[in-house]
Amino acid sequence: MPELDEIDHRVLQLLRQDGRRTFSEMAEQIGLSVAAVKRRVDRLKDLGVITGFSVQIDYGKLGWGIEAFTELRYQGTTPVSEMFRTAADVPEVQAVYTTAGDPDALIHIRARDVGHLQQVIDRMRRAGDVTGTKTLLVLGSWSRDTALRPHRR
Repeated sequence: MPELDEIDHRVLQLLRQDGRRTFSEMAEQIGLSVAAVKRRVDRLKDLGVITGFSVQIDYGKLGWGIEAFTELRYQGTTPVSEMFRTAADVPEVQAVYTTAGDPDALIHIRARDVGHLQQVIDRMRRAGDVTGTKTLLVLGSWSRDTALRPHRR
């Protein structure tokens, strides 16, 4: 476990708020030189604490306003690799989480509408060793990353 100090945590918080934030902006807020901030970020990347930078997308504005989680249950002898393969060929699947206990996997899905969501679920029901599903439709969401982001008007 790498040793991180308060400044490292502040750098991470600023990058979580805005991954495109410049070293100059962070240096001003933290009270370090630009070079010192760059060294901190490089060190956090080298340690594997920072694994990449990403963009936040409003999927509703792209016509993919339905978000859901589907629990998948499999036959007891199904290998984890098969659980991932069930969803890997479905472009609407955003992520797959294998879980301990019941269910075996939790699938994060984005769809255009409820009919489209039903088609995606039906496709997964027919795949591999799936023995059952349960779908939860997302009505709203909150995440620590979006809560940290400053509100812009």
